[in-house]
Amino acid sequence: MTTTQAAAAVKILIAGGFGVGKTTLVGAVSEVAPLRTEEYLTTASVGVDDLAGVDQKDTTTVALDFGRITVSPELVVYLFGTPGQERFWFMWNDLVNGALGGVVIADTRRLETSFASIDFFESRGIPFVVAINCFHGVNTRSADEIRAALDLDPHVPMRVGDVRERSFGRDVLLALVDHLMALPAAAG
Repeated sequence: MTTTQAAAAVKILIAGGFGVGKTTLVGAVSEVAPLRTEEYLTTASVGVDDLAGVDQKDTTTVALDFGRITVSPELVVYLFGTPGQERFWFMWNDLVNGALGGVVIADTRRLETSFASIDFFESRGIPFVVAINCFHGVNTRSADEIRAALDLDPHVPMRVGDVRERSFGRDVLLALVDHLMALPAAAG
């Protein structure tokens, strides 16, 4: 690469429901301090935000999380974490522009919060993987039960682990790369 060539950029979208670990995953794998747009939950969110299962949560992403991974001088991966609350979902339509693929983070305590993210990627034909975030190492369901509950196609990769662990985040992103590489080349 010459000094006048820019590195190729790959954009990955990290999506999932409120409180599933999107901000945490971006922070765990980013080589730079991630850009976060978190704000404290206020009384205005009472009755709007469902805190069931995440009652200790006191902040929320209101626009995006952003992180970066330099794979080589020729390739940089940009991670964009979506806001999880329904009232901020309009942001997803802008964040998805140019995304090569996505990661859906799911929480086995609240799998239903993953449906919107899965539908979002499927409806746009964007390849994705599912990362099952086992908070504090707790997973009460088998991989087959989770796959069935999420109604995932058999070809959609799924990984189970803790998004706080950098190695798990790396494994999820590598699963996405493998998935993207296994897809048939677009006709054109």
